[in-house]
Amino acid sequence: MRGRAGCPHRQADRQTGVVVCRLLMAIAPGDRERSLVRPLALIVLIATMLSAQQSPPTATTTIGPAPVQIASPRPNYTFPDGRSYVYSVEWHLITAGTAVMKMDAAGNERKVTASAESSGAVNVIFPVHDRFESRFDPRTFCSLSIFKHSEEGSHKRETSIHFDYGRKKSTLDEKNLKTGETKHVENDLAGCATDVITGFYYLQSLPLQPGSSYEFPIGDGKTTIVRATVDKREKIKVPAGTFPAVLVTAEATSGSLRSKGKVWVWYSDDPSHTPVQMRAKLGWGTLLFRLQRVEK
Repeated sequence: MRGRAGCPHRQADRQTGVVVCRLLMAIAPGDRERSLVRPLALIVLIATMLSAQQSPPTATTTIGPAPVQIASPRPNYTFPDGRSYVYSVEWHLITAGTAVMKMDAAGNERKVTASAESSGAVNVIFPVHDRFESRFDPRTFCSLSIFKHSEEGSHKRETSIHFDYGRKKSTLDEKNLKTGETKHVENDLAGCATDVITGFYYLQSLPLQPGSSYEFPIGDGKTTIVRATVDKREKIKVPAGTFPAVLVTAEATSGSLRSKGKVWVWYSDDPSHTPVQMRAKLGWGTLLFRLQRVEK
């Protein structure tokens, strides 16, 4: 359903649709620009995402018709500590912003941080300044906590999620930074789950042989099951260089994200499995993340 200016009014498209239509009028006819709204969470998302593994599983969740497993990293696996992956974010060849992901050791845990910053016309019309931090157990890849600070247009909020595997519950606390309104929600947690950002690193740790297929749970307040398929090998050119890569396709098979989109990730075809390019197809368009550089 669309308004007089052709803007979508469906609930799912409301926030993004406003950005798209404003850019349409402000930038160039026929060019729907998209902001960086929720790129990390969604590709992650469904991101966000993907992952799988070869070694025997150490934790399971019973969500769905059959157990879905997250496996521990192989004994000799080296985490990419201290590396920052810096991406440009594009929509229809227009740069919408920048995204950065990084992993660091944090005592007995691992900390993953991510940020999304709008730029150019998008920053003027719909500024985005998002921060994400996740902590997980490096022995199991089970997520322990998530913190998100989101500034998207006029919306500003902070969200914390804690995973209590002993109680089999995840707890979400959210605060609207403009109104002060708070929300507290508990959801069932059937077993070990990764999250929307750590899922990229989980997949990075896998063998990624073409023809392989994996399913795993992602927790972001509620649990979504994601299926990831390693499709093929191909060369991919991005600003950081030209890489032999493996293409992985991921989509949600359960939960609220089911049939809502698809994510493609190109990992370098070498032991580091650097994510050199990501593409997320959503209901309102496609976002392209291209690796600019790796900072150490």
